[in-house]
Amino acid sequence: MEFKNEVIELLAEICQEDEVKANPDIDLFEAGLLDSFGTVEMLVEVESRFGISVPISEFDRDVWNTPNHIAEQLAKLK
Repeated sequence: MEFKNEVIELLAEICQEDEVKANPDIDLFEAGLLDSFGTVEMLVEVESRFGISVPISEFDRDVWNTPNHIAEQLAKLK
């Protein structure tokens, strides 16, 4: 499976919403699908599944706000 699809699949699990897959440009925070607890859960899962450590200080909600943006940021860190 392509890395981007794996990331979007993970986000769908964390957000418990398939809309993430249907619309990978949805703003997860504005839509209420991701909050601070979900963000921490996502970062822990990203490290566990992909071996990518994302320091919370690097996490800017304006940059990491959509599934596509999250996949792009993680690909850079990979």
